[in-house]
Amino acid sequence: MLYQPHLITRRIVPENQEFPMLSLSSRITPEHLFYVRNHFPYPVVDLSSWKLGIGGLVDQPANYSYEDLLRMPQYSLAVTLQCAGEKRAYFHPLTPGEQWELGANSHAVWTGVRLADLLRAAGIRRNALEVTFEGMDRGGRTDMPGEFTFMRSLPIPVACHPDLLIALYMNGQPLPFRHGYPARLIVPGWYGMASVKWLQRITVIDEPFQGPFQTNDYVYLREGGDQPASEPVTRIRLNAMIAQPTDQEVIARGNHWITGAAIAGDHPVALVEISIDHGDTWHAASWIDPHETYAWRRWCYLWGADQKGTFSMMARAVDLLGNTQPVRPDWNKKGYGYNAIQKIQVHVE
Repeated sequence: MLYQPHLITRRIVPENQEFPMLSLSSRITPEHLFYVRNHFPYPVVDLSSWKLGIGGLVDQPANYSYEDLLRMPQYSLAVTLQCAGEKRAYFHPLTPGEQWELGANSHAVWTGVRLADLLRAAGIRRNALEVTFEGMDRGGRTDMPGEFTFMRSLPIPVACHPDLLIALYMNGQPLPFRHGYPARLIVPGWYGMASVKWLQRITVIDEPFQGPFQTNDYVYLREGGDQPASEPVTRIRLNAMIAQPTDQEVIARGNHWITGAAIAGDHPVALVEISIDHGDTWHAASWIDPHETYAWRRWCYLWGADQKGTFSMMARAVDLLGNTQPVRPDWNKKGYGYNAIQKIQVHVE
């Protein structure tokens, strides 16, 4: 029977589903396999009354209908989204939150309106500091009373970058409801929490935003060590994932392709290296995909497994500046940004 890929369920309500990395057969993730990350149950969307509002410290506040946005110039950009909790299940000791393994990331081509064009039309005032983005999804939290909408902010220079999109399409089709229909923000190079779904309001403000998804969540909280005790989660860290073989897989002797993907938010990934002997020696993998600025890049390595035994396999990414993934993760209380070198065991019979 052929393997039929399906999302890996981490939670039913709110729905949180993981992309099966074993199915990494194309750069573009099919819509039905694209990972799903929600904080609240799905919102109710009435397109006939939906508007995207832009206000706050602007000269020309506006409310755009869906048709208004469709009539504007459209731009497409290939962007991989990755949850900040990717690989959280590998932290020791474990941290709270969804126990994502390898699949809290997926790739798509997004099409929509440039956020910078909307902000330019609105006229940002000189004293502006940040831009907030409010989704339609809302609900309660376990750590504080009341109801909250999912809401995040970006500094003005980031929000005005020409590559940020208000996406209306995903892979050439209207944006699916579970991925933010009718419109969502796409922030290339940042972890997925910045790409607010079911977007309904954009507000320009003159002080740091203090909402719970900005100051309580998506913050690196540490104890001791050389790094800051607290800093915001922003750009995707350098990371490589092994898609095949899987951990504890049993394979026959012979040639086998080791495959996976690598990604980084700051500098392009220049190289992926594979070790079959627990890091004693490293071998360069080959690229399957060309470089795209905001996309994961698939790689492969042909392994001649001609000896029986158990092998410790590792994959590490190196960026254009020579930075390499760490051997140990940056443990933090909320389990964000895991990017230690991945290690698996493979048994050859």
